[in-house]
Amino acid sequence: MTIRRPQFAQPVQTNLPRMNEGIRITPIRVVDQDGEMLGEMETHKAREIALEAGLDLVEVSPGVRPPVCRIMDFGKSQYEKQKKLKSGAKQHSVQVKQIRLRAKTGLHDVEVKVRKAREFLAKHDKVKVNVLFRGRENAHHDRGRELLQQFIDMLEGEIVVEQPPRMESGRAMSTILAPAS
Repeated sequence: MTIRRPQFAQPVQTNLPRMNEGIRITPIRVVDQDGEMLGEMETHKAREIALEAGLDLVEVSPGVRPPVCRIMDFGKSQYEKQKKLKSGAKQHSVQVKQIRLRAKTGLHDVEVKVRKAREFLAKHDKVKVNVLFRGRENAHHDRGRELLQQFIDMLEGEIVVEQPPRMESGRAMSTILAPAS
């Protein structure tokens, strides 16, 4: 014995406007593809005009009487709407990236950190360069300031100094750099 289950129809998208044969009410107010008002007319007549133009008749304002319908390429307008939503989502939010140095950091290591800072700046992010001091290094804040100034000089022309080198807490000196363009 075989059990038969009823076949359910696919759910209809209700968030889409009524189109073409889905528009049952008559008369309707019609706007053509150029945005010009054609006035009130019978639904079948408006459908024929849209069919001759090779476009769709789409209900744009169902709440008014008579409803307003527009002759348009519905698929193309949906595609452009999706494209606009995707392009809006690709906005880059500026982040502050941190690079840490020590007062005893060597020249080659500073050059490596400068290269990394260039990558961040190329992506239009800001860079905060910190020089950390521990123990006896606290007696050499001048060395930290020289190191930050050397870092800024290596990036000359590519950056704008938003915050010059200054002591933050008791054990860190920092500067904030932003891309020049």
